[in-house]
Amino acid sequence: MRPNLLAAVRGILALAFLLVVCRPGTAVGQAAFEPLTIVTASGPRRFEVEVARNDDERARGLMFRRSLAADRGMLFDFAKVEPVSMWMQNTYIPLDMLFIRPDGTVARIAERTEPLSTRIIPSGEPVLAVLELAGGSAGRLGIRPGDRIEHPLFQSR
Repeated sequence: MRPNLLAAVRGILALAFLLVVCRPGTAVGQAAFEPLTIVTASGPRRFEVEVARNDDERARGLMFRRSLAADRGMLFDFAKVEPVSMWMQNTYIPLDMLFIRPDGTVARIAERTEPLSTRIIPSGEPVLAVLELAGGSAGRLGIRPGDRIEHPLFQSR
């Protein structure tokens, strides 16, 4: 084959691979979405979340994103119960951070965190996970400490 034709065939094969391997609505390098429900006093609030399960995913988090849909979020699974700290470096959108105990109850909420800040945001107590939602979601939806998160991460505890 000629070099130009070979390059075209490789490009077509690469595109076909991406179309087969990537799930619809999932960007390359982006995790699939999983359902998550927050049970509040005023009723359940449903979200689709990416789950950060390893050090690389947790370090990257929602950095460099310019928007986050109202029904989306990111759940950080720390795999063990301990005090954790978060920050907003390279994160362009304000977020609400829900610090979650192993039983799925919300321990603390940091609302409307400051974009691009390196200020440390502590959990305040040992937690298993952190849920990041679009800034203002907790107030708008009536999410409070003590509310319960329903997701497989908390079912075995």
